[in-house]
Amino acid sequence: MTTTYTPASGERITTLLTEWKLSTLATELVARLTAAGQGEALGLLAELFELEADTRKERRVDRLRRASKLPPAKSFDSLDRERVPRAAFLKIQQLATGDFLDRADNVLLFGLPGVGKSHLACALGHALVEAGRSVFFTPTYQLVQTLLAARRDLALPKALRSLDEIGRAHV
Repeated sequence: MTTTYTPASGERITTLLTEWKLSTLATELVARLTAAGQGEALGLLAELFELEADTRKERRVDRLRRASKLPPAKSFDSLDRERVPRAAFLKIQQLATGDFLDRADNVLLFGLPGVGKSHLACALGHALVEAGRSVFFTPTYQLVQTLLAARRDLALPKALRSLDEIGRAHV
């Protein structure tokens, strides 16, 4: 079933082509096909470009998921919500929008051992990955060990730059 062409779908085609850095196509395709009376072709192209956009998003999320090092079993689906205070759960859901990343805000989770802090952090990470955001998960003890070893080996600045690059990856 082919979608009929509308000006909104023409704008969407142009937006997608611009996002994909196909600037000449973005400026010329819709105008030329419209001028040639090929609205039906534009409807088909709009449909195909949406499929391409969905496929690209899925591939990006898969790539981000692999790079994140998040434990696959620790998501919101597997979280025992009875163990998490309602206010904390609502705050984590709010954080899942990713707005705090744009502001470069830190998120700290405190609590006794075994209450679900890591699970909550991983669930937040999975939600951010699904939204197309880059995440890197590492336990605190592992991070500290890595940095202590780098300091011992007089390579701390290099290790810190490496962590900074991980933070900027896939953004």
